[in-house]
Amino acid sequence: MAKPDILQGSLDLLILKILSRRAPLHGYAIMSGIVEISGEVLRVEEGSIYPALHRLEEEGWIKAQWISKENGRRSRVYQLSAAGRKRLPVEENRWTAVSAAIHQVLKLA
Repeated sequence: MAKPDILQGSLDLLILKILSRRAPLHGYAIMSGIVEISGEVLRVEEGSIYPALHRLEEEGWIKAQWISKENGRRSRVYQLSAAGRKRLPVEENRWTAVSAAIHQVLKLA
C-alpha cells in the first residue's frame, strides 16, 4: 500500500486520468478505478477523494452533476471539463519530471 503523502501528491493526476478514460463516474467508482488499475497498490480513502474532487471542481478541471439512479437514489458524477482536458498533459509532464528526479536521486544514493 502506498503511503498517503506520496499518493496525495499525485491524487489530482490520478483522478484526471481516470475521468479521461471512464467518465462520468461517482467518487466511489473513481476510488475503485485507482485501486483496480494500480493492481491494488494504490488506495484512496473517502477522506481524501472527496476533498480532491471538490478542489478539482473549484479549479474548473472537472464538472459534477447529480443523476437519479434506477433505484430512485441520487448520485453525484464527475467528468473532465475542457480545462481539465488541457490540464491533464500538464500534470502528466509534471509527474514524469518528478518521477525522473526521484529515480535520479535513488540511482546516486
